[in-house]
Amino acid sequence: MSNRSNSTDTPKGNIQGFKTSAKDDFVSGFLVFLIALPLCLGISLASGYPAIAGIITAIVGGLVATFVSDSELTIKGPAAGLIVIALGCVTEFGYTGGDDLEQDFQAYRLALGVGVGAGVVQILFGILRIGSLTEFFPKAAIHGLLAAIGIIIIAKQLPILLGLHPHGSPLSLIARIPSFITDMNPKVGLIGILSIMIVVSYVFIKNKKFKIIPAPMMMLVVTVPLGIYMGLGGSTTYTFNGKIFELGEKFLVNVPLDVINDLTLPDFSGLFTETGIKYIILFSIIGALESLLSAKAIDEIDPWHRKTNMDRDMLGIGVGNTLSAFLGGLPMISEIVRSKANIDNGAKTRFANFYHGMFLLFAVTLISSWINHIPLAALAALLVVTGFRLASPNEFKHMYALGKDQFLIFITTIIAVLETDLLKGIGIGIALNIVLHLIRGVSMISFFRLNAEVEEESDQSIKIILRDSIIFSTWLSLRKRIYHAYKLNKRVTIDLSETVLVDSHVQSKLDEWEKEFDIKGLELSIVGLDLHKKSGAVLIKRK
Repeated sequence: MSNRSNSTDTPKGNIQGFKTSAKDDFVSGFLVFLIALPLCLGISLASGYPAIAGIITAIVGGLVATFVSDSELTIKGPAAGLIVIALGCVTEFGYTGGDDLEQDFQAYRLALGVGVGAGVVQILFGILRIGSLTEFFPKAAIHGLLAAIGIIIIAKQLPILLGLHPHGSPLSLIARIPSFITDMNPKVGLIGILSIMIVVSYVFIKNKKFKIIPAPMMMLVVTVPLGIYMGLGGSTTYTFNGKIFELGEKFLVNVPLDVINDLTLPDFSGLFTETGIKYIILFSIIGALESLLSAKAIDEIDPWHRKTNMDRDMLGIGVGNTLSAFLGGLPMISEIVRSKANIDNGAKTRFANFYHGMFLLFAVTLISSWINHIPLAALAALLVVTGFRLASPNEFKHMYALGKDQFLIFITTIIAVLETDLLKGIGIGIALNIVLHLIRGVSMISFFRLNAEVEEESDQSIKIILRDSIIFSTWLSLRKRIYHAYKLNKRVTIDLSETVLVDSHVQSKLDEWEKEFDIKGLELSIVGLDLHKKSGAVLIKRK
């Protein structure tokens, strides 16, 4: 165990922590701001929202959600993982992609109303202490969902990177990639390709002093002057290889010069329509899922092993989302990439998130005219790289290594999301998981009831004896028993001797809890594994 975890010098997000960690948090907040600015703009535009929406979200996430949540190192703001949901929402409300600006604005206001509704639902998640519900979803289906989102982001943003603005389903856009390359606007495409090269090349740069400027900001340092030099914002045309291409402001970011007076209020008339209810469910559940997974991942790399109260973090996200949507912002989560950068930059307390929001507020109020010189192709390039990370070949290799059944669920979820939508797609992934368990002989009752017996071995230890099949749908019941013992500082023994099957989801969750107990100086031991054999991604009782 790390010595830091027991240190009396562990930084805290209180008045004393504000004073003692001010320098480190201020510096990290500024560096995260440099990453967040282009990402917020790109995520907004990719979502069918005005460019300013993502910045509003991050400002609220920094200045408000910081003090409701108790998470010390997470950065709150818009996330690429929610682009597909946000774009789907405005599209179903009539978004035209710029063909009818009045209709697009109304679709945006209706989506804001849904955002407020989703925020209220997430507040209820936090108050009712049901943030753990997100642990119900099988990991293979979650990974499939995120990979599908990555593919959709790439399909939607690649044309913009090349100076084109085509519409269509993700699959149709993927099929048209060769034509996008041949039809690209050369000057815009050059900026987009150069942006990708800058962001990707940062992985191979070892000079730490050079990398003080984050890759997204270095991309802007290069592409903004290049765009000005090329006359990207000028309403003109040019000829290349015998073809005529356009330039103009449509290839640049457009944020209002007076942000305060241009705030947009939501329209609640679509809240209880079929579309409204559908996207309240998607925003609240998928947003909660991604946010809590990010917070948990950041807790694991916190140098001081501090643990986020997930219900309180859910409350913070809900309050932030409600206020953000009221002011015209996108949905927010605890975002993993910016949070990881926050740790890498030396942040110690939640005030780093506050400073990052403060810097964004200063940026949109003081240098909005400069922001309007940012090429859309550069932002699209940043999102293409983000999409690739979500759907990287390594992710496919990892899921295949877990077993053929997990890989099948993963691939099926991806295809289902691409062919239908996020809600139906993850539903199909979960349904396939259930079918595979039924084929293995899991009884129907095991899907709904945990067969468990708790024995008090002493005042300081308990044994949880499990029987029948232990699968993802009953994990929350088992987690409740483990968590109760954890809060009472008791040792726990999980006895699997009498189980006939333990699925991969439960296995991974038990591994996580072993680490949680170890960090706290407690013990969680698992017995009876020797009576099982590995069959794909599940453990099956030897006969």
